[in-house]
Amino acid sequence: MWHFRLWDIQDVAVFLSITLYMCHLAGAISVHSPQRSLTRSVQEDVFFSVNVTCIGIPTIQWTFMSGVVSRTIGTWQPGVYTNITVDYSSRVQAYNNGSMYLSDLRLQDAGYYVVTVTETTGSSKDTGLVLKVNEVLYEDLQYLSVSALVLACLAGLLMLAMWLLNKAYRKIVACRRRKQMPENDATELQPL
Repeated sequence: MWHFRLWDIQDVAVFLSITLYMCHLAGAISVHSPQRSLTRSVQEDVFFSVNVTCIGIPTIQWTFMSGVVSRTIGTWQPGVYTNITVDYSSRVQAYNNGSMYLSDLRLQDAGYYVVTVTETTGSSKDTGLVLKVNEVLYEDLQYLSVSALVLACLAGLLMLAMWLLNKAYRKIVACRRRKQMPENDATELQPL
């Protein structure tokens, strides 16, 4: 009898161990974000919500990128340390799940934000979020205030015109009444 053995038990064990190890590495880090694109206005706050899961204590790093600049915002390990750069120290709050809160937005904050999660084994995974920062157009506010001022002046002029027309009407009515009244003539007395 011919027995063909393509795999013996040791080969199968090695293959399964390598496969399980690869699956473990592939699923070891998970970075989930419900929103990939955020829009806010100048001076508002934004919460970059992410949920990081991994084996061990991860190192979380947030980086800001735009067409002009790329800079690290901060790096932290949940429960171990938090290192926020000087530029962002007064505006950033780090969370243990990997999320980040950025307050008092500026136009320069518009861009691409990348969170990189690194495990103690050295494997890492990252995901990006886009932030669009809208400028509050003060020209619109100026237009609105000028329009309100013009409408208030127009309302004042209409009220003045109504008051003047009312006065004129009363004078005309009084003049007509005087004309309709009989004149008080002194009757001449004739001698008897």
